[in-house]
Amino acid sequence: MNTWNEILEMSKTMPLPDVILTIEMLEYGTDPQETKEKIGKILNVILEESKEQFGKKQKTLTGLTGDNAYKFKNYSPKLMGKFNYIATITALSISESNASMGRIAACPTAGASGIIPGVFYALHLTFKPDFEKLLNAFIVAGGIGNVIARKATLSGAAGGCQAEIGSAAAMAAGGLSYFFSEDEKITGNAAALALKSLMGLVCDPVGGFVEVPCVKRNGNIVNLAISSAELALSGIKSVIPLDEVVEAMYKVGKSLPETLRETGEGGIAATKTAATLLENIFKKFH
Repeated sequence: MNTWNEILEMSKTMPLPDVILTIEMLEYGTDPQETKEKIGKILNVILEESKEQFGKKQKTLTGLTGDNAYKFKNYSPKLMGKFNYIATITALSISESNASMGRIAACPTAGASGIIPGVFYALHLTFKPDFEKLLNAFIVAGGIGNVIARKATLSGAAGGCQAEIGSAAAMAAGGLSYFFSEDEKITGNAAALALKSLMGLVCDPVGGFVEVPCVKRNGNIVNLAISSAELALSGIKSVIPLDEVVEAMYKVGKSLPETLRETGEGGIAATKTAATLLENIFKKFH
């Protein structure tokens, strides 16, 4: 199975999480229950690390990041509610932990590793659901990631940051909307709305390190995933179906110049300030 539309067809006869587990069985011969248990272990790691790293200061390789989650945790938000606040702290925390060589679930990638923990830890703390309900939404998020991986790419080097953090946002938005609706069409709309909003986003890490702008981008984009889910849950639809959005993202990614695909040679990575920062960083190592 390669398309979301095919998944929708199968979901007419069984719940969406079961469809995704069945597809894994048909493609790889894996037992659905064993697959579900393995996915559950990944979710547990995400929840454990989100709790452990929540709002902590981190010592990153370059020192360009490391205290963003700490600052935000010790700030009283003026605009966002509890759910978004928890999600933002978590996204920053896991991203900075990744930059500090901490334990993460690269879901879907290391550079976009804060988005999924952000929404699922916020669900865990705010709504206190049973693990089965949370796991089913996580399986659905993974199913969306698989569709993107098969039809396009999750790699920043191949498709820009739209392929990494855009995919993470689509997965998170889809997982959130399924958690509340258990409706596969709403889920697909949420994912499409998120991915469309990040179409063309370049991958421009300063010095090639997954720190600037990656960490704060995770903190921002987790909120886009949440708003995309809210839009879909309200009944707003994506005019362009998810499969076509994924195809468009892939084409856009292929058209991006190499300087804007994880090489650290374009975008903000090519600014005067970035060059100065790199000079100072390299001096530390010599």
